[in-house]
Amino acid sequence: MADKIKKFFQKKKVDAKFKLAGRGHKLTESTTSSHDSVKKDVPVVKRSGLSEESKVAAEAALARLNQKRENPGFNTSLAAIQAQVRKELENEKASSSEATPPVEAQKSFTEEDLPKNFAASGVYFKCPIISNDILPRDEWKKNIKTFLYEQLEEERGLTACLIIQSCNNNREKIDACVETLCKYLENIINHPDEDKYQKIRMTNRAFSERVLPLEGSMELLLAAGFDQKKLTNPDGLEEDYLIFNKDNVPSLDTLNTLIDALRTAEPIQLELDRNLQVLLPSQAACKVQLPSSFYALSPEEFKREQKLRAEAIEKSQMLRTKAMREKDEMREMRKYKFAIIRIRFPDGILLQGTFSVYERYNEIHEFVQENLEHSDLPFVLNTPTGHKLILEEDANKTLIDLRIVPATVLTFAWHSSVAEEISRSPNRDVYLKPEIMILVQEM
Repeated sequence: MADKIKKFFQKKKVDAKFKLAGRGHKLTESTTSSHDSVKKDVPVVKRSGLSEESKVAAEAALARLNQKRENPGFNTSLAAIQAQVRKELENEKASSSEATPPVEAQKSFTEEDLPKNFAASGVYFKCPIISNDILPRDEWKKNIKTFLYEQLEEERGLTACLIIQSCNNNREKIDACVETLCKYLENIINHPDEDKYQKIRMTNRAFSERVLPLEGSMELLLAAGFDQKKLTNPDGLEEDYLIFNKDNVPSLDTLNTLIDALRTAEPIQLELDRNLQVLLPSQAACKVQLPSSFYALSPEEFKREQKLRAEAIEKSQMLRTKAMREKDEMREMRKYKFAIIRIRFPDGILLQGTFSVYERYNEIHEFVQENLEHSDLPFVLNTPTGHKLILEEDANKTLIDLRIVPATVLTFAWHSSVAEEISRSPNRDVYLKPEIMILVQEM
């Protein structure tokens, strides 16, 4: 059944007629297209990927980088960026009285009124099995729902299973619905000639509480061969019933297939997009904030929590132990769902990505590695407190375990085993890939 679900999405992805409803747009899509002319007021979410123009520029940058390797004295693009970085670092040093403020939490802004100093415009996701769009979670929920309902006519049974799993929020209710539906179908298979198993009274408590409220449940029963009809109950009143009609399905094996699909189907998963950014020192030096989508609490709940905490601290005059401080620190970090991680390179450039607070250090290490020009060379990252993150030791530690939530700047350094060799290389000042460095010019 898992293979069937996989093939289902592969087929839909290559289907030329398939298109998602909603506000998602590809970066390469023309802003003057007919679709945009209909929805001019809908903002386009900027993807972290490269536009076609940027890809061309990246190829040019790569060519210039290759030229530098042949002639180390010439590389216009890289030299210009390095010169800008040096200038900004010198300005920072000259303005020593102006300390760089740390990244701090958003308290009262909404994402509709994002100030320029927000570290990110929001949290975005991708769903490769459906499309290449990068959208906020709520937009994806709408688009997944639209996509699945569009497939009902062609593949009702499997699609209904996916709707049940993907378009309902409460896991306990989903599980109860699945088990109830499976019981209905199993009763028909095991008792094909008993009339009482061939119909479901829709006012029945089990049906009305466990099945009917969940999206996709009625579609599943229709795919299983049920018809909705009005029948007279023992009290002489008309009620709605679902009646199984064996002529609606090829055979009872269809019900076995649906039972299997109900129990093996999983919700369509979203992948967190890193929202990759490359920052100059001046772009990272200002005070930044996080939008409300980074929080496990709503903005109102967060403000109330902060107020209560401040009042409690004022009332309490007792000395707090280390264990108490750590407990408060963990409680504070668990208010966040996502974190901004910045990696500062020796040339001053910063690489920024968005991570779940429960992702592990290994994910950060891989994020840096895949964007390095020399991705095969070992490196280390250092926390602001001076702790050296070692992949072998810290790979499975979460961002909360490492105390780098909600935002931090990690310092990049080549591993000692290769540092001396790199220092003698003509490309020692090259850290990020050209197609990543070109993003500096897009900021």
